[in-house]
Amino acid sequence: MSNISTHILDTALGKPAAQVRVWLELSHNQQWQTLVESCTDADGRVGDLTPSGLTAGHYRLCADLGSYFAAAGRDTLYATAIIDFVISDATQHYHLPLLVAPYAYSTYRGS
Repeated sequence: MSNISTHILDTALGKPAAQVRVWLELSHNQQWQTLVESCTDADGRVGDLTPSGLTAGHYRLCADLGSYFAAAGRDTLYATAIIDFVISDATQHYHLPLLVAPYAYSTYRGS
């Protein structure tokens, strides 16, 4: 099983957010390093965002909401949604759903 996954849902439309560019970053020496980049599938999912050799550390999962909403001709306040999190046990699965709308986003730790 992968260690990091996401599912992005467009709550304003009540459907998955397909083709959203997402990337995973790691804080290293107080700088952010991009580890993995992907795009959500038709169901709004990226099943595996796990970089090779995942370790404990401070991470960010970023989603390009500006491009997603622009492609649909919709305005948005948020260009990028950022989930800033810490992995203390790299053997666990971290599912990070993201609920988005043009003027709001929220997240939680899924299963």
